Amino acid sequence: MQEALTASGCRIIAAADPGEAPFRITFETADGERLGIVAYAFLITRTPTLNRPSDERSFQIKYGSKKDNSDHNIWQDPAGLYTTLFLGIDPVEGFFVGIDPELHNPTKLFIRFEFKDEHAEAVKSNGWHVWERQKRTFGFEDPVEVVIGGVKDSFLRYVYFERAARGLDQGHRQLLAERADYFRPVAIQRQVLGEVPAAPHLLAREFDLSPTEILELIANARRLKMAVRGWVAEEHLRATIARMPEIAECRRLDSEGSPDLAVRLHGGPPLTIECKNVLRHVSARGYPRVDFQRTRASKADPCSRYYSEKEFDILSACLHAVRLQWEFAYIRPNRLHHHPKCAGRLASNVLVDDRWSDSIIPLLREVSGEKLR
Repeated sequence: MQEALTASGCRIIAAADPGEAPFRITFETADGERLGIVAYAFLITRTPTLNRPSDERSFQIKYGSKKDNSDHNIWQDPAGLYTTLFLGIDPVEGFFVGIDPELHNPTKLFIRFEFKDEHAEAVKSNGWHVWERQKRTFGFEDPVEVVIGGVKDSFLRYVYFERAARGLDQGHRQLLAERADYFRPVAIQRQVLGEVPAAPHLLAREFDLSPTEILELIANARRLKMAVRGWVAEEHLRATIARMPEIAECRRLDSEGSPDLAVRLHGGPPLTIECKNVLRHVSARGYPRVDFQRTRASKADPCSRYYSEKEFDILSACLHAVRLQWEFAYIRPNRLHHHPKCAGRLASNVLVDDRWSDSIIPLLREVSGEKLR
């Protein structure tokens, strides 16, 4: 990691004892920006194993002894000064494979993360490669995960990427990984985009900052940027629905575990909408895909990861990760497939296919009519 940073023009300021994990490194980039990383880094191996595919590579996530095999919390800097990395490194072939720290937080120890030879070859050939991974645990499908691979020359890019990607859904994590211009350092963005003209916004006057300075503040404050990003799709959906003349009310719901929006037609009852982002890659038939499950389930009930159709009235899919436009599709949850193993729960692999509508009004009328009868 230090060699990769130095090769990219960085100056190492401090590196903690490599006998202690996770590894901590602070450095200064060629542009004069000071950064820090906390890296949960493990060794990639290619060891033939009985009953495992012959084209498989992996790294073992382990600290301490097996008697300490409990949930391990992945540290994230609440101040946003350090960027957390969770990755495997092959120092011989000169590449790394990075996984989402938040998706694995907390992580089990003494588990393996596997990937294929084809991915390793793509990483080494292209210098930067992104792919989806999904596996089954005890018969249940784990959430879809977007994996990043890179070589030594792209390690600094990976640091910038993880700084920007913390907390993103997997569809937008993949979009961000494919678009380096989306997470360039702010100083470079300013040179490319130019100054944003000042606008007489009340917030700008209250903060005594220009719109550009406010945007830079968001871009450089990790927790603030995470909060803003989390609201963007939902705000676009709220604005889209609120503009419709049939709508009497549309507002955000900000309670933990609740649906995202409350909406009401003129003369109708209050209804709820859940908004989910699609994954970056479409299906073989060209349909956008939604990984429709919670990130984690309770240990006592693995089925708690999946939604029931009674939790909301309408499901909305935000298509931005595929179309790069803030467009939405809608469906009633009773038209989705049920989970094959969990009674009363909805399947996690959802295609935005012909069952969906690009207009929410007919669906709202259906549900309102049923509730008013």
